[in-house]
Amino acid sequence: MRPLSGLTVVSLEQAIAAPYATRQLADLGARVIKVERPGTGDFARSYDTRVKGLSSHFVWVNRNKESLTLDIKDPRGMAALRGLLSGADVFVQNLAPGSAARAGLGFASLREEHPGLIVCDISGYGADGPYAAKKAYDLMVQSESGLLSVTGTAEEMAKVGISVSDIAAGVHAYSGILAALLERGRTGKGSHVDVSMLESTVEWMGFPLYYAIDGAEPPPRAGAAHATIYPYGPFVAGDGKVVMMSIQNEREWAAFCERFLGRPELAAHPDYADNAARNAHRGPLGELVSARFAELTSAEAIELLAAVPVANARVNTLDEVWHHPQLAARGRWHEVGTPAGPVPSPAPPGMVADAPRMDPVPALGEHTRAILGELGLADGEIDTLVAEGVA
Repeated sequence: MRPLSGLTVVSLEQAIAAPYATRQLADLGARVIKVERPGTGDFARSYDTRVKGLSSHFVWVNRNKESLTLDIKDPRGMAALRGLLSGADVFVQNLAPGSAARAGLGFASLREEHPGLIVCDISGYGADGPYAAKKAYDLMVQSESGLLSVTGTAEEMAKVGISVSDIAAGVHAYSGILAALLERGRTGKGSHVDVSMLESTVEWMGFPLYYAIDGAEPPPRAGAAHATIYPYGPFVAGDGKVVMMSIQNEREWAAFCERFLGRPELAAHPDYADNAARNAHRGPLGELVSARFAELTSAEAIELLAAVPVANARVNTLDEVWHHPQLAARGRWHEVGTPAGPVPSPAPPGMVADAPRMDPVPALGEHTRAILGELGLADGEIDTLVAEGVA
């Protein structure tokens, strides 16, 4: 299923947010031309060397793309970029704040020449307002959005272990671009998609924000446990392994007391009769639940929880995720090429296809000559641009 086949996306992208958005467009069949700096490219290429010498970040978000190197500060490089935009459907950029607009690549400038072009700007804080020029990286936005204030333990805050603000912005950019494509199909006109990491992360902060509305106390930092629902979190089994479990409603709580704890009378105990009471008395209740887990191995605990039934999970290592039986059973692992050889890659979520698009992760500038040739440049002209560091 490649519904975006025939569409061309040109992206001045770096790091995670924009590359994640365009990779999803590429997964759906769009041609994505990734414009990179000659010599160095997207700085995410050098974040680490964990994937056969390549960056784990870069391999993750850059399959199915073509890499074109251009120095757009050189007039010849900018001319090539503008030539690409004349045939593009979507232009995505997440350069430093204000850089694209200063280069004449803002929506206001581009729509005059390309009225059907969809322009997506991804930034830390948005194109205007007092924070518009402020540098933004994922951890900075996790901080500004309040995410850090609700993540971690009572003693210490903790960042989310993935680039969640980058991912949030990438997801909202992706959905915004899809919506803009539908709108263009009706009107024939392009539109502006303006996504900020701050606004995207704040959207995902809905529960704690509303929980703390009108100056109310925010949800406490509760480590791996849920901050306001109990019991919902990790418990240590007798073999030392951690089991995650969740009670979501009073029906589950009553069944849990009877079938797992062997204490049916606890279901109606005034300290535990509803979630608010259980949450208020999580200390003594946690001791009761923990004592029962200590009598069981992790496998026994999971079997009993499943029989109640209540939600449960193993706390997997990353190596165990690579070999997760559910992912294997659903055929989610495929193979994608890289400059260092093939690596496994999960199929895009939600897409049902025996052969999802798994075109290679490009080497820096791998497609430069072919793309410039498409723009009408002769081999000699391309040789000159490459020799002079423009391409």
